[in-house]
Amino acid sequence: MKWKSKGIADMSDKPSDLLRGVKSLSGPFPTWDTEQLPVRPGNLFLEWLRLAIDYGVKEPHAMTISTVDSNGFPDARVLILKDVVDEVFYFASGSESRKGQQLGNNPHVALTFYWPALGRQIRIRGEAVDMGEEAGTADFRKRSAGARAVAMTGRQSQELESEEELERAIAAQKERISRDPDVITPNWRLYAVNAKEVEFWQGDSERKHMRIQYILHQGQWKHQRLWP
Repeated sequence: MKWKSKGIADMSDKPSDLLRGVKSLSGPFPTWDTEQLPVRPGNLFLEWLRLAIDYGVKEPHAMTISTVDSNGFPDARVLILKDVVDEVFYFASGSESRKGQQLGNNPHVALTFYWPALGRQIRIRGEAVDMGEEAGTADFRKRSAGARAVAMTGRQSQELESEEELERAIAAQKERISRDPDVITPNWRLYAVNAKEVEFWQGDSERKHMRIQYILHQGQWKHQRLWP
């Protein structure tokens, strides 16, 4: 049985024509009263996050985290936000993964949230801090057995030669967990991103976007409006 997509342009279309035919920022979007902004961006982040959850946005806690390698090239991938306290944003990863190694060499990171249904984006810049072995262990033990088994293979970002090799490695770790449910991988870490800049972006169908940027200056948060 052949699968046939519905409403997709013909394959002979040029990529530029295909892309221009895709709608973006069509709305309608929720209103945003910028006359009543919180003093701290962390409070506004939680307000927007709760609204995204109320609107049924799928995986509203998914974020893109961008790091930089030793050659100055950026890397980006999507992770899950684990917690937020004031202006500190938490995520977890293996310290020996590509991102973990990059964080060890350069802790400067950017986090990006995008919720198309709301036409909203949040951009965060700051420094990531390794919270240590105890915090990493606590986060690791909260993960599902399957997620722990994959992490315990210790091969993230390395070349995979075969599916069989992957399945054997995961099965071995699952067996290890069944024997010792408290087993951990010492390389698992919880990272805290201390925000220095936070931008809230409300999209507009006419591209008159509303942008409010918070900047931490001498321990105090200041905010300003930016041009679209």
